[in-house]
Formats: sequence, C-alpha cells, structure tokens
Amino acid sequence: MAQKVTSREKRKARIRRKVSGTAARPRLTVYKSLKHMYAQLVDDVAGQTLVSVGTTSKALKGEVGDDDKTAAAKKVGAALAKAAQAKGITAVVFDRNGFDYHGRVEAVAAAAREAGLQF
Repeated sequence: MAQKVTSREKRKARIRRKVSGTAARPRLTVYKSLKHMYAQLVDDVAGQTLVSVGTTSKALKGEVGDDDKTAAAKKVGAALAKAAQAKGITAVVFDRNGFDYHGRVEAVAAAAREAGLQF
C-alpha cells in the first residue's frame, strides 16, 4: 500500500524541479523539526554536502542554550554563512524545502544574508 504524499512534500518536489546547486553556487536547504533547525549547502552536480550546521551540531550546541527557536535559527544561519565563507563560498540559491518562507526559515535566510552570503 502506497503512503500518502504530504502537501509539504509536493511543494518540496515543485521547488526542487526549479532549484539546483552547483559548486560555484550551492543550494542552501533548510529543515525544521519541532525542536531543532538544520541548514546545509549542497552541490547537486557532484551530489555532496559542502557545509552542514544545525542546532544539534557541536559548534552551536552550547551556544543555543535556552534561546527561543527563532533566535536559534538566526544562529544557525550566521554559523552556516561563516562556515561557507571559510570554504570560499559567497553565493547560494535558497531552497525552503517546502516550508513557508516566514518565521524560522526566514530567520535562517536573513541571518545568512547579514553574515555575507548572497542569494
């Protein structure tokens, strides 16, 4: 028996048909669970993840602490941009992964822009 495809998965597939990352301009994809926020830079041509940051990663685990979820998302975006610039990445394409562009998803994007990534 086939499983039901959720509305978010349909939106995600529609977005992924249009958005693809390269080595020069990787895809910044975000995922949010009920507690945590994750973001990564993906080179779709080579099929590999270049940079990955989340609220559970070692770099941010102690830093996030008792922050609310939006503040934690801002820290994820800033940390991702810092790690990307360390690898020489300055421009990305944004993939909201089927989530609405507001709240935590928007906070990650805004923090990454402020830290120097170009969308």
